[in-house]
Amino acid sequence: MTSASFHPAAGPARRTVVAAAGAAGLTAVLAACSGSDDDASGDTGTTPSGSPSQEAGGGEKAGAGAALAATADIPEGGGKVFPDQKVVVTQPAAGDFKAFSATCTHQGCAVKSVADGLINCPCHNSSFSITDGSVQGGPAPKPLPAVPITVSGDSIRLAE
Repeated sequence: MTSASFHPAAGPARRTVVAAAGAAGLTAVLAACSGSDDDASGDTGTTPSGSPSQEAGGGEKAGAGAALAATADIPEGGGKVFPDQKVVVTQPAAGDFKAFSATCTHQGCAVKSVADGLINCPCHNSSFSITDGSVQGGPAPKPLPAVPITVSGDSIRLAE
């Protein structure tokens, strides 16, 4: 009697299968956290940034020195997000205008709205004060960095 030795059929190694499954899971997680948002509701028309790799406020600001808005466009006790410039301008008190990076310090999503004295990030519900950019809720670890602006007459501009 001879015994035949068992040789499994050629195929991917178990290690390869496990690595592929891990890579697929990582891809799914990254896709879910990419910040893609096709919802155009709200008055700001912003979409979250798809690039969480940059430090908040570290990206280039488009249109330095260009007029962002008229002072009348920024509601007292509120603000407005400018997605192209990656900045949010607020007016905590009458005539007092502030600007902050519109990139959330949690994972780099773009903040989307300003309501009830808070700048809000839709990705993980972080919120920031319109007065100083400080974290008021959510997982954000740091305040929104201030962005220099100038107010001349009724015009608000990014500082050059």
